[in-house]
Amino acid sequence: MTRFNALDLGLVVRGHGRHYIVEDSDGKRLVCHPRGKKSDCVVGDQVRWAPSGSDEGVIEAVEPRRNLLFRQDEWKTKSFAANLDQLLVLVAVEPVFSESQLTRSLIAAEAAGIATTIALNKTDLPGVASARERLAPYHAMGLPMMELAMKTDPVGSSATLLPWLAGKRTFVLGPSGTGKSTLINLLIPDAKAQVGEISQALNSGRHTTTTTQWYWLDADRETALIDSPGFQEFGLKQIEPAHLPLFMPDLRRHADHCRFYNCTHQHEPGCGVRDAVDQGQISASRYRIYGEILRELSSKRW
Repeated sequence: MTRFNALDLGLVVRGHGRHYIVEDSDGKRLVCHPRGKKSDCVVGDQVRWAPSGSDEGVIEAVEPRRNLLFRQDEWKTKSFAANLDQLLVLVAVEPVFSESQLTRSLIAAEAAGIATTIALNKTDLPGVASARERLAPYHAMGLPMMELAMKTDPVGSSATLLPWLAGKRTFVLGPSGTGKSTLINLLIPDAKAQVGEISQALNSGRHTTTTTQWYWLDADRETALIDSPGFQEFGLKQIEPAHLPLFMPDLRRHADHCRFYNCTHQHEPGCGVRDAVDQGQISASRYRIYGEILRELSSKRW
């Protein structure tokens, strides 16, 4: 690694295929390509790069990462964002959110050591009481929560979000219809300009809504939002099945009460987790989702 020390240090703010947009220390953005055939950069990576033309460069090395998130599709697991400070999971009163998706994103963040906050949007709608009830187990686990009404109270929503975001690199995700685009446009008036500038550099305008995107909220480039389209199906295959309860705080706090040290919390006698479910200390839906993920991890190993 010594020979890379003299190279410029840059930040990957977007990628498409083997083309990456790297931002240098002065804030200038240019297209870079990784050296060799392997392409394992992700948005948020700090990379060492060298110029290879007037407005292009070559990525020579990726700096060590603080953390890494994975996504999963039908065929494979792939990394897609790194070096995050926190995760904002945006759900809404309408449409009704998927608790399975929510749980998977929380497990992925916990496994990566990334702090998470849940934001409930559209709290001006009639179904807010039901949404709060569904989120009650997560509040009981100690997860930070905030409530927003971005369409009807943009000023109040901004006042809630901006102090929490300040000075941090925040990955924001949410299923379609929760208001993620509204959030981006509310906090980053020039969001479309930033996307357009990058798309022009990549010559890939048709891909503007399918790629993880880095936005700066301030001129000093200290506060960032990272957006990835849709609600990612987080890759969890990097987690050993036996370690899964460690990343679910409500299960973790009762797992020490199990009779057997290698309890799977599925059928063993003297299981502290199942006792807690029976006593209402762990929600039945959370326990059901745990079982579903455990079976997936046990049957589909790398």
